[in-house]
Amino acid sequence: MIKWKWSGLILAMLVATIAQAQTTIDVAAISCDQFLVTTVASPDDIAIWLSGYYNGRRNNTVIDVQQLKDHAQKVKSYCLYSGKGQKLMEVVEKLLPTSK
Repeated sequence: MIKWKWSGLILAMLVATIAQAQTTIDVAAISCDQFLVTTVASPDDIAIWLSGYYNGRRNNTVIDVQQLKDHAQKVKSYCLYSGKGQKLMEVVEKLLPTSK
């Protein structure tokens, strides 16, 4: 009985420790290279965040899912072939309409 209590306590402490281990990312500092090799986060997750950021700046609350996918692919292709060393947000602002 005591063995199970200790196991439960250790498990609870482990879960609490894992839950607190969060990572924050400065998206403005992400390079094309980092974006492509997923060193900071999934490219799809970053693309979704970028879409929300720029749509929020335009007060646009509508998500065009196909356009999101197309834009993400366009940025990935540019980073792969022409964007080495460039900051991701600079590439996005160069390639995609970021204001109304």
